[in-house]
Amino acid sequence: MREFILKNNITACFKENKDTPRAAVTLNMLITKPEKTPGEYSLMNRLLLKGTQKYSSEELSAILDENAIELCIEMKSDYLRFRFVCLNEDIELALSIMNDIIQNSTFEEFEKEKTKMKGELLAELDSARVKVSDLFTKTIYKNHYYGHSYTEVLENIDKVTKNDVINSYKEILNNSKKTLTLVGDVDEGLLGKYLDSIPESKEAVSEIETPEPLTQEYSELIKEDANQAQIIQGWRVPTIGSEEYPVFMLLNVILGASGLSSRLFRELREKKGLAYTVRTAYETHLKSAVFSIYIGTEPVNIETSINGFKEEIDKIKSIPVSEEELHNAKNNLIGKQQFMSETNSQQANLMAYYSIMGKPFGYRKELVELIHEVTPDDIQACANKYFTNDFVLSVLKP
Repeated sequence: MREFILKNNITACFKENKDTPRAAVTLNMLITKPEKTPGEYSLMNRLLLKGTQKYSSEELSAILDENAIELCIEMKSDYLRFRFVCLNEDIELALSIMNDIIQNSTFEEFEKEKTKMKGELLAELDSARVKVSDLFTKTIYKNHYYGHSYTEVLENIDKVTKNDVINSYKEILNNSKKTLTLVGDVDEGLLGKYLDSIPESKEAVSEIETPEPLTQEYSELIKEDANQAQIIQGWRVPTIGSEEYPVFMLLNVILGASGLSSRLFRELREKKGLAYTVRTAYETHLKSAVFSIYIGTEPVNIETSINGFKEEIDKIKSIPVSEEELHNAKNNLIGKQQFMSETNSQQANLMAYYSIMGKPFGYRKELVELIHEVTPDDIQACANKYFTNDFVLSVLKP
């Protein structure tokens, strides 16, 4: 990997993968201000591919399709991501289009896209699992930007104007830290040739506050046509950059993210027959993270399932994991990390993600070493420290 800085102060990293036919580029812009109205950033994200001063929406779509350029724009809670993958011979065309979108988007089709977005969110919320996840998110991040769930967006999106979106985008574009990655068998000098003109990268002070400490809260939703009960229980835990980050990655694998071999799957599905799906998730933001347990079960099993969660949490708090189980969890986690960074596109995205979150581009190598160093005592200590009675429990039932 070679790191360098463009004329506009953007920190860039090039990873040369010889003899690969497609190149990948990812540019991240850090979000330092919460959106004023829920949905504003999501709408902005959708409109960035709806035409520029040079191309209409249809022309843009056609030129990308004709040249097999996969260009995506994604709004995350902490950063706006522009990324593409293309054949090596089309790298200059792809870079020029990315630059045009970044600097000259017209945000056309505003009302049309807003209507379309509302329809898609309503359709998503017809799913019981999405609905309980929405309830959980806005409860665990109550009164915080991270809690802008689908229902929060639907309640507020009509207040958002086109000028709101344009002004917010200009703020992000002109006042953000930016990181850039290129992976493939191409000339890294092309990054400067096409992206030097983007507004410079700046170290802005984040106005996104750390969420208030969590207290126990139960939230419930009735969905009359639901066939199952949906349950999510979650805690606030350390995020990326913390010493305990690799510990929680492993806790996630041990408890519920490793499918058939995870504890919750074996105990609640295989032994007790409570559900077809039971999983854990570890979702990280820059200012906070959440560890959660999910199950879909028969309504009569709600209390039994919640007690099952408690039993497994109590076990991991009171009984040290065996060296064998921890070793297997480490292999599982490192294997997944390897699998998820095989392609040039995956590598570019991961490197840019680590950098925008304040870590080195090559943090993955350091993370693997940190994972290897985790001990059973570390697992037990973290479980006791963070799996307290200060949790959110969200239930959807018929």
